[in-house]
Amino acid sequence: MKKMNHRKILSLCMCVVYCSLLVSCGSSSAKNTNQINGNESVTKVFENEKNADETDTNENNNSQEEKKDDVSASGDIFAMDTYMTVLAYGSHADEAVKEALKEIERLDGMLSATDKDSEIYELNIHHGGHLSDDVSDLIERSKEVYESTGGKFNIAIYPIVEIWGFASGNYRVPNQDEIDALQEDIDFSKIEFEKNSKSLVYGSEKMKIDLGGIAKGYTSARIMDIFRNLGVTSGIVNLGGNVQVLGMKPDGSEWKVAIQNPVEEESYIGVVKVHDKAVITSGGYERYFEENGVRYHHIIDPDTGFPANTGLISVSIICADGTLADCLSTSLFIMGKDGAIEYWKMHQGEFDMILYTEDEELFITEGIADSFISESKITVISE
Repeated sequence: MKKMNHRKILSLCMCVVYCSLLVSCGSSSAKNTNQINGNESVTKVFENEKNADETDTNENNNSQEEKKDDVSASGDIFAMDTYMTVLAYGSHADEAVKEALKEIERLDGMLSATDKDSEIYELNIHHGGHLSDDVSDLIERSKEVYESTGGKFNIAIYPIVEIWGFASGNYRVPNQDEIDALQEDIDFSKIEFEKNSKSLVYGSEKMKIDLGGIAKGYTSARIMDIFRNLGVTSGIVNLGGNVQVLGMKPDGSEWKVAIQNPVEEESYIGVVKVHDKAVITSGGYERYFEENGVRYHHIIDPDTGFPANTGLISVSIICADGTLADCLSTSLFIMGKDGAIEYWKMHQGEFDMILYTEDEELFITEGIADSFISESKITVISE
């Protein structure tokens, strides 16, 4: 058996290049910060220079506002098994970044399925219990997406994830009997959730939940709330490749987020321009191991108990709601191209998506047709 780590190694090597591009954003006073990608897909936020046609008159009229906007603060932290970077612009940028880092630490300590001091670990040990406001919100959102995706997003899949070794790092391929024996224990519908009393009761003693498929998106959304509450109007958070941005960049242009090519590690399938959006990608190339020449990735299909094999190798969700984007990037990957397209058509206006297939075909939804740039042939999905 062989664990493949080259994605992490590549990310570490490339972080020096990424960090200067991430924080420049056309601002002369921005300071650099390290950005290292962990298990999530690699993204890159590109620098954008000011428009060369901008007149001196406009620059003078806006000089005071630009000076204010150019004040920046940045910070990074290791949490949720990856390196995270936070960047904010404005007069309260320093306070906003400090509060954001505190929030990341708080949520990391609460939501881990393996940390014995976490709320999720305690719930799994005691087969339920009273929920904090955050975990109650996350269970409610998870239940909503579970139902809307026909069970493809399933936080109760954790017992299956454990027997594959993705939780411990002791990778192995379980036999069908082991998987079949756990089917009743991964049925999310058998977990009783009471919203008013904020309580959770598991349907069996073997049931366990894992919020890994929603935690980073929820965290980035919380950081956006912190930014807004402190008057920050321009900022970005990169949680190991899960990117969410607030407003425009200080120079007035949109943020440019590149999506890694899962086939060619040092290239990108395209760049999407966004503001006030999250860009979150899931793919089978992120975490995997090989046994007897077969690759097994970490995105498990709840219907089979095996890694999803639907022809997609990368799914990116572009959405104003970081929590929803995180859930859907996994769910639609499991659905496959046709299922993802059908789901999008039923939920138009909620999100856009970028699909990349094993045949290296690239599909995007019509909502980002004018903001996505790629050298590859693009098929635009419309209603």
